[in-house]
Amino acid sequence: MKPPPFEYDAPSSVDEALALLATHGTDAKVLAGGQSLVPLLNFRLARPARIVDVNGLDIGAMTRQSVLERSTLVADHWPLLHQAMGYVAHAQLRNRGTVGGSIAHADPAAELPVALAALGGSVVVRSLRGERVIQWEDLFITHLTTSLEPDELLVEVRVPPMPMRTGTAFKEYSRRHGDFALGGAAVSVTVDESGLCERAAVALLAAAPTPVRATQAEKILVGRKVDLDTAREAAALAVSDLHPTGDIHGDSNYRRQLIEAMVRRAIMAAAKRLPPEGASALPEGKSSE
Repeated sequence: MKPPPFEYDAPSSVDEALALLATHGTDAKVLAGGQSLVPLLNFRLARPARIVDVNGLDIGAMTRQSVLERSTLVADHWPLLHQAMGYVAHAQLRNRGTVGGSIAHADPAAELPVALAALGGSVVVRSLRGERVIQWEDLFITHLTTSLEPDELLVEVRVPPMPMRTGTAFKEYSRRHGDFALGGAAVSVTVDESGLCERAAVALLAAAPTPVRATQAEKILVGRKVDLDTAREAAALAVSDLHPTGDIHGDSNYRRQLIEAMVRRAIMAAAKRLPPEGASALPEGKSSE
């Protein structure tokens, strides 16, 4: 299929892009990697009057997913991002897809929005009116919908430094590698010097219209040794109030059980990846951008 007709702009600066967005508002759509937008155009599910192509702009949010995947800095200091990238589509798509584009697309079955939630990250957006920082929990509104205004451009993604003695894991299940996941979980576990959990994050994939944090599961982990029994209890709590949407691949009950299994596996994998005593995180105040 072919996309509907549209006007095309390729701004040479951020200010020029912001001016176009301010002028055209909801009639304009930003093109980054295009791995989500182009199929929507071709299926006529999106019909913007104007495309604003930001591929020529030097902004952090335009980092290609393949760059994130290959980064030793990310693998060493934000391993959850590195683990998540292994599930993202296929190599050809990761070569073009961008980090900011995936987050702005806000698909609850996509890996990067869920990883952002697990890491407690945020995004920086800019318009002619100024700049603002949006925390992940205020960014995602519902399926494919964020709190970005029509004249705003996502320019930066931020994740805080990870504490010492932290293990992470990303687990998901799809019928074929590269397909959209039927369910999954991103987990981060931080333990104290005695080996008891002092902080945990459990974010769920394809569980609701947005990425969600399983706060009950996080609370039950704190103060306990992370073993199989604890992981099972936390996983059960994570899906206790969950009602994922069913489809031809599985009804709501099947998906709930699948997500429970992914949470359990992710917690156990994170516990096994706890770094040795004294392993360093980034210096205080540093963050990934």
